Amino acid sequence: MSDARTAILGRLRAAEGKTPPPAEHFEVVAPRGWSGEEKIARLRRLMESVHTEFLDARGGDWTALLQDWLAQQGLAGLIYPPDTPLGRRLAGQWSGATPLIPYDRSLAEWKEEFFAQEAAGLTGTQGGIAETGTLILWTDETQPRTLSLVPPVHVALLDVNMLYDTLWQAMREQGWTNAMPTNLLLVSGPSKTADIEQTLAYGVHGPKRLLVVLVEGDPAFS
Repeated sequence: MSDARTAILGRLRAAEGKTPPPAEHFEVVAPRGWSGEEKIARLRRLMESVHTEFLDARGGDWTALLQDWLAQQGLAGLIYPPDTPLGRRLAGQWSGATPLIPYDRSLAEWKEEFFAQEAAGLTGTQGGIAETGTLILWTDETQPRTLSLVPPVHVALLDVNMLYDTLWQAMREQGWTNAMPTNLLLVSGPSKTADIEQTLAYGVHGPKRLLVVLVEGDPAFS
């Protein structure tokens, strides 16, 4: 066994049974006190700086506006989570030319088809963080993380009433210590990397486009 591995394992064993540091040992970033419109403007500015697109559907029918947008982009379909309030609302009101494709099979059953489609993947969000320009996604069996990671276009619905100043505020007000999913995603823009000759490229390890649909007080989030 190498010296480095021995040292790491030694530190882990020494930490067993220790209680976590008290809360006063951590620096807490308090809410900034931004207004609702200030949070929206900051989130948009930060996310648009890394090529995120926005569709403001507040005060309108987001399903109709999304249908129009998808048709303009010429996408092959919209893959959505059917067993969620968002999915049921979508299926009940969809009348566009773009096909709806339910994510109602295990990945193993349609992996080849799923990865090959030039379609968009639709998810809801658990809110957004204005300070960093970030979406919060809670994933589970009804809304798997592959919906936001595999399709070339990720469409995310964001209720502006669920915008928070900071990550700490979101964690506190949503009670993350009481219940968290096994997988939580923080998304600040479409996939990008600069590993290839230090040239920034989008869509290498995930969606090359991210569309955030802004809604307000929509029943799909209840």
